[in-house]
Amino acid sequence: MKKLIAFAAVCIIAAFYFSSCNNNADQPAATNSADSLKKVVERGDYLANHVAVCIDCHSKRDMTKFSLPVVPGTEGGGAGFPFSETEGVPGMVWAPNITPTALKDWTDDEIIRAMTQGINKKGDTLFPLMPYHHYSKMAKDDIKAIVAYIRTLKPIDSLTPPRKLNIPASMFGPLPAATLESNIRPDPSDKVKYGEYMTVFAACSECHTPMGPQGPDFSKVFAGGFVFNTPLFKVAVANITPDSATGIGSWTEEMFLQKFHTNSSDANVNRDPGKENSIMPWAMYGKMKEEDLRAIYAYLRTVKPINNKVEKYPK
Repeated sequence: MKKLIAFAAVCIIAAFYFSSCNNNADQPAATNSADSLKKVVERGDYLANHVAVCIDCHSKRDMTKFSLPVVPGTEGGGAGFPFSETEGVPGMVWAPNITPTALKDWTDDEIIRAMTQGINKKGDTLFPLMPYHHYSKMAKDDIKAIVAYIRTLKPIDSLTPPRKLNIPASMFGPLPAATLESNIRPDPSDKVKYGEYMTVFAACSECHTPMGPQGPDFSKVFAGGFVFNTPLFKVAVANITPDSATGIGSWTEEMFLQKFHTNSSDANVNRDPGKENSIMPWAMYGKMKEEDLRAIYAYLRTVKPINNKVEKYPK
């Protein structure tokens, strides 16, 4: 990222110099470079906040509001509470600080390796609560856009405690291969393929797949049922397969969109729902582009319908 900024700066300086000699002949080149960098950061902002929702995990969240929105000013500074058995973690894991203060000594490649292969700068294996298995399937330019964006976050000087796990890292399973160079983002005109890409990027299956004795039961992917038992409320994850009786098979595309729009509205997010709260970061996912939400809906219509009745707020 520093190289990109330096390159942009060089282009601007060069354009200024040549403009005094050549009637602004080279100014468009500098402008194009700056515009290109801006677009990359904007893409990363969108992905990190509304698709991959990196900022959701790596920030403090307001437990008194619906869907636990991010506390303004804490973006990227690290989670204020541990992920534990409530989230299916065998121990405790804190999402670390990812602002420029914490990543100042990390290269872009080191950040990308952590995001997509689950190996941090020290060579430690990250707990797969960090969805690197999903991110390893993404197009390289999308991953690089997220890196470019988090480089622009407000620096926050904060530390998170070291993780405390009851199992060794060797039990996390095989790590993804470095295959970003061959990954392709489907054309949005192919709604199902593009929808699958966005669903993987959003890691929907991470929460919407029930847990078995050995971890997620991927024979029932998207069937829901996992219960988040927090100190303040208990909520089960919805079945989002196209099963008409217990999933979203009877939902129209407009109903699907309306669910996101309603649950992410300021009026809804800024209320205290008491014990009827949600872990789903509606405030972030709900601001996803409409065409992306429509593509996700199109893809979910193609997955295997699974009859699995879920009680949203179990006793």
